[in-house]
Amino acid sequence: MVSCVVRDWHGEEAGQTPLELRVAKESSASHIVHRALIRQLANARQGTASTKTRSEVSGGGRKPWRQKGTGRARAGSNRSPLWRGGGVIFGPKPRDYSVKMNRKERRLALRTALQGRIEDLIIVEDFSEQLTRPKTKELVQAMLRWGVGLTDKVLLIVSERDETVYLSARNIEKLKLISASNLNIFDLLNADRIVMTVSALAKIQEVYGDD
Repeated sequence: MVSCVVRDWHGEEAGQTPLELRVAKESSASHIVHRALIRQLANARQGTASTKTRSEVSGGGRKPWRQKGTGRARAGSNRSPLWRGGGVIFGPKPRDYSVKMNRKERRLALRTALQGRIEDLIIVEDFSEQLTRPKTKELVQAMLRWGVGLTDKVLLIVSERDETVYLSARNIEKLKLISASNLNIFDLLNADRIVMTVSALAKIQEVYGDD
């Protein structure tokens, strides 16, 4: 169990909260997190890239010129891959890139990745009530008080999407806002700093703490 400092809207210490998640063994942690990351990136691929072979390109039914006597190389079709406008050799075809991974492994990888970012994790009190209207400047100033740098890539995790918080955060460069239910490996590893509300942490521990 790890004890995390909780900061209020003004950046002051407002208490502590425990972070207790079952994680993978140190010997296999990097392997399982890597597998989960590869799975997420692979499953995000559409796999719709497609090219036409010489049999699928229109035209090419007539021999361009007679076999002998012209001085040119013999040719049987103007849809040959050697010709401009011809078919493609070994080009991509629609395919499924999805990778399978057991549910327990995925959840273990997610807990391990989150626990591994504990040094970059900032726990804050729920602040939706502090924003009476959408105000990007106020949220930026609050993040500075929490210790987030202006050039940091930030992942902001809230328990539920709040429209005022969303509108305040959407124009901040390098800030991504997600709800606790949309927690994923890529966002956890891609961010420089992770800001999480107390209610979001409670929800994550409730959902992922039973395995």
